[in-house]
Amino acid sequence: MSQTERSPVGIKTPKSPATGVSVSVVHVPKKSEYTDDYTNKTLYLPGPTEVREEVTEAMAQPMFGHRMDRMTDLYTTIVEDTKEFLDTEQEVIILTASGTEFWEATTLNLVDERMLVPTSGAFSERQANVAERLGKTVDRVEYEWGRAVRPDDIRAALESSDEGYDAVGMVMNETSTGVRNPVEAVGDLLGEYPDTYFIVDAISCLGGDYIDIDAHNVDAIFTSTQKAFAMPPGLAVCTVSDAAYERELEKESASWYGGFQRCLDYYDRKGQTHSTPAIPLMLAYRVQMKHMLAEGHQQRDRRHREMAEYTREWAREQFGLFPEAGYESQSVTCVENTRGIDVAETIETISAEYDMVFSSGYGSLSEESFRIGHMGEHTVDSVRALTDAIEDVAGL
Repeated sequence: MSQTERSPVGIKTPKSPATGVSVSVVHVPKKSEYTDDYTNKTLYLPGPTEVREEVTEAMAQPMFGHRMDRMTDLYTTIVEDTKEFLDTEQEVIILTASGTEFWEATTLNLVDERMLVPTSGAFSERQANVAERLGKTVDRVEYEWGRAVRPDDIRAALESSDEGYDAVGMVMNETSTGVRNPVEAVGDLLGEYPDTYFIVDAISCLGGDYIDIDAHNVDAIFTSTQKAFAMPPGLAVCTVSDAAYERELEKESASWYGGFQRCLDYYDRKGQTHSTPAIPLMLAYRVQMKHMLAEGHQQRDRRHREMAEYTREWAREQFGLFPEAGYESQSVTCVENTRGIDVAETIETISAEYDMVFSSGYGSLSEESFRIGHMGEHTVDSVRALTDAIEDVAGL
């Protein structure tokens, strides 16, 4: 029996390892009424980010059935537009979920027993933990937070394994540290290991950091819409290679909700999702993806690169950079707090006085660093407005 049980009334009763006796700990969340009178804040978070007004307005259309022709028109539009934007021949799945769904689904669909995961921050460690909770054997290539993955280390791990690996799982953009890992180089070397599939978590960067999916042996890459896509939260997007699809067909078990075959076969037959989707979010997706296509993937990449370069230059001048030099994220900058400012107080003051919100460092780095999200529809000018506010409040 587990150390913690949940009673019928929702009271946690942890058991003492020494006595085995349950001690009641009452935790009753208090209702905090939503009032509709909040001040709007400009978001510079690692996600969610700013959303165009016309995109949010698109969600207010009259409801329709998810098995109507109108739904087919909507879903096939957003799927095919996404393929065009990403410039990929791979299949695309768009599900009502967070990107976390595809941590589970890709692991269940592609991994029988063993998975290799380089860990260099909170989210890569979480990807490894998810696979372990699903019963997979996970070998880690571990890096200090702030350091980037080295392709040669991945090669060494592959060559030294007698059993081999069903898949390598890798975070492209480590949001907790502001590190952009060299997924292209890792994908290129995996071309020498055709029986090992390449799973890429690009949740906090896809759409703002260009990657040629088809050229680098990526079998599945996934994201969440509330990040660089600049859409409302609630949808997850994943591309699937032909090899990954065929791999799932060979397996005795796979994800039910995020199964490649289930999702893609239903799309081929019906042009819809197999389960009821969040239709309003898909209406918003359609509007924003048209904007993304108009801008173009390469230009969107360039704009994000310009914002990142400005933010890094500012951080070097005023503070320091937490990520390893040469491996900085293009969508979120993790600033090292070399001046020892009170990060929490600075964030609170800027929120109150400037109606802007950015993020403290992740977890144990909450006061050692802070993070500025420059993704989606932001520009250098809008990011400069935040850095000016930080200078003012921190007295720089």
